[in-house]
Amino acid sequence: MAELTYQLTDDQPQQLAAVDLGSNSFHMLVVQVSGGRVQILDKLKEMVRLAEGLDARDDLQEPVMQRALDCLERFGQRLRELPPRNVRVVGTNTLRRANNAADFIRRAEAALGHTVEIIPGREEARLIYLGVSHALEDDHDRRLVIDIGGGSTELILGRRFKPELMESLFMGCVGVSRTYFADGRIRSAQFQEAVNHARQELEPIERAYSERGWDTVVGASGTILATQEVLRAMGLEQSHITLAGLEEIRRAILAAKSLDSLSLPGLPAERAAVFPGGIAILYAIFDRLGIDRMQASSGALREGVIHDLLGRAQHQDVRESTVRDLMARYHVDDKHARRVRETALGLLAQVADAWQLTDPNERLLLSWAAELHEIGMDIAHTQYHKHGGYLLQHMDMPGFSSWDQQQMAALVRAHRRKFPIAEPMFNGADSTRMIRLAVLLRLATVLHRNRVSRPLPHAAFKVLGRNQLCLTLPESWLRRHPLTRLDLQQEAAYLTAADVELLISNC
Repeated sequence: MAELTYQLTDDQPQQLAAVDLGSNSFHMLVVQVSGGRVQILDKLKEMVRLAEGLDARDDLQEPVMQRALDCLERFGQRLRELPPRNVRVVGTNTLRRANNAADFIRRAEAALGHTVEIIPGREEARLIYLGVSHALEDDHDRRLVIDIGGGSTELILGRRFKPELMESLFMGCVGVSRTYFADGRIRSAQFQEAVNHARQELEPIERAYSERGWDTVVGASGTILATQEVLRAMGLEQSHITLAGLEEIRRAILAAKSLDSLSLPGLPAERAAVFPGGIAILYAIFDRLGIDRMQASSGALREGVIHDLLGRAQHQDVRESTVRDLMARYHVDDKHARRVRETALGLLAQVADAWQLTDPNERLLLSWAAELHEIGMDIAHTQYHKHGGYLLQHMDMPGFSSWDQQQMAALVRAHRRKFPIAEPMFNGADSTRMIRLAVLLRLATVLHRNRVSRPLPHAAFKVLGRNQLCLTLPESWLRRHPLTRLDLQQEAAYLTAADVELLISNC
């Protein structure tokens, strides 16, 4: 990792940790930030091959899950004492696919002692680019960054630390190897089929990348680092990967005739089973994008996660930038959105302890949902809360995990009209917390229905019982705002569907 300078608000040394639950390998990176410097303390990798555990129905099988959990128990010994805000654990393609991912995540969180996020493909691409960029010399070249993982392949174009074009393709070294070399034999026809499959995956995006162009090509992660080491050990390339070098590796792979016999100089024995699939993907990328040479980088997803955590510590959270960008793109009335946000957070402060909403992430979630609650108006005013929920659930949102997006989408969907208690977010294991956050957003929205800039009077808000609330506003103010009084009465009726009793004024 390149040495960088950060000025954190806390002068004491801090440890930050990133865990990458990849489809092939699990990685843990622990760094110490002290005096503005980043120093690596621990860097662990275990080849778990999580993708091998997916059956025909995309269910993770117990033996592979247990193998992964054993690894996480070992990681957990190192991570358990670190504060949650300093640790980010991300799951990628296999956990995006697995039907029983929720069961695995529950057990993984118990093993690690920290929350696990499943991140979308383009968020994975953004973090990879961030990790690679910080590992390279800081120049102004446009870079094409390629990462071949166990279950997906990411391609990112960007300059310095800012990605411009990102794609995550549904092909990886484990999946391709399982599909085309499942019987353990390596034949020329099979290898060509694997290359053709990768070419088909690349076809929809290759024109967009080729038209933009690039100055340098950088590869990251296991397949590409292993390729570089094999080329060096074979005496073919010392500093770059080339198409000619890949052709030599292809010949050596075909000469082995089987995975059991595959033993290339510089290739770790544990990677041999998935190396042919990775080389087929890399060969296709060089071919379709016309790449002459690629340099390998030690930076990857886990390093990107560390630098993203550093950004959050410096109040340079990319999630905040994403929210700002969406507000501008969908013409959100930012003054009104911020009024709703401040009122929602003010109500939260009064009931946080009683409602057990003291996690800083809950404050962030409510804040972002308030700022984006009218995003659907740019589609249509009619049922704009439903349009907004749909947009937030399905769009690419840099910095956000899939779970974050689902929660925010549910809150925006639920911020007005009939309470959608039948929605999964409001009747599952986390339903009580989500209902409470939705109530706060709904009340803040109602109180600002007239959209004026004059400040509201103090709204006293307290919990009387498990499901009983009291909202007190000055009687004189309510007399001057009869429509708001009516709206609050209607809101009280809506909330009965969520088993919440709202009392107004006379408490």
